[in-house]
Amino acid sequence: MYEHTGSDLPLILSCPHSGEKIPLEANWLNDIESEVTLKRDLDLYVDQFYRPLARAEGLPFIFSPWSRYAIDLNRLPTDVDKQSVLNSSNKAGTFTTGLHWVKTSHDEPLLKKPISKDLHDILVASYYEPFHRAIVANFEHLKLQGHKRVFHLDLHSMPSKGTNIHRDSGENRAEIVISDQDGNSCDSKFKDLVVNSYKEVGFEVKENWPYKGGRITQTYGNPSKGRHTLQIEMNRSIYMNEATKERDEGLFKDTNIKIEKAFKLIVDQLKSHVVLLN
Repeated sequence: MYEHTGSDLPLILSCPHSGEKIPLEANWLNDIESEVTLKRDLDLYVDQFYRPLARAEGLPFIFSPWSRYAIDLNRLPTDVDKQSVLNSSNKAGTFTTGLHWVKTSHDEPLLKKPISKDLHDILVASYYEPFHRAIVANFEHLKLQGHKRVFHLDLHSMPSKGTNIHRDSGENRAEIVISDQDGNSCDSKFKDLVVNSYKEVGFEVKENWPYKGGRITQTYGNPSKGRHTLQIEMNRSIYMNEATKERDEGLFKDTNIKIEKAFKLIVDQLKSHVVLLN
């Protein structure tokens, strides 16, 4: 779940949604026969772009192998409702794509009846908390090393067109969407550095549309405390077949080359821009 080989650069990478494994406790997902349904909203292959880059630079890479349908790490433990957890204080329908997904973004049923509060607590303790402890530990470790500013890229993918659950329903999306909670989770200098790096290698980039960032950017992005978190969404159509959920090897190779170049620009500029690091 967590890799770090010792870089002094204050940069953290996290990838919460690329995993496909179903926890033993989430046995309701074993009843779903369609592989496509089980993969519908997963950020498949995103880790395959960024893990090698993090390794090469010795940067922390925090990854979850678990399906977001069982335990979504970009939510809060309180993001549940009466359809997902028994006796929840939130009314049914409030969090159908919350911590435990009730249905996919295409309205395919996932959780037919709510789980118990005890099972919810087990899933949080066993799968949610370790991921988030790793993020906190890395922020604290880099701060103890003397870094006044720590930078964090939270890595995701998105469908090429907004679905009915999205605020851009039916709209075609940019290749890359970079989000900072409308300027609240990250210093503008770092955000501009990242945006310009992706643009420079040829990606079409939008900021804060249709995503402003998720719970991870809300939780960890706090510029006043020296924590700068950006959410990066990659359009799935530029590297995979969205219908079958399989990698398109030609597209993947081309996109990977551009991701490598963009990431190198980010790392090189962080190393040289002392103003960002102090």
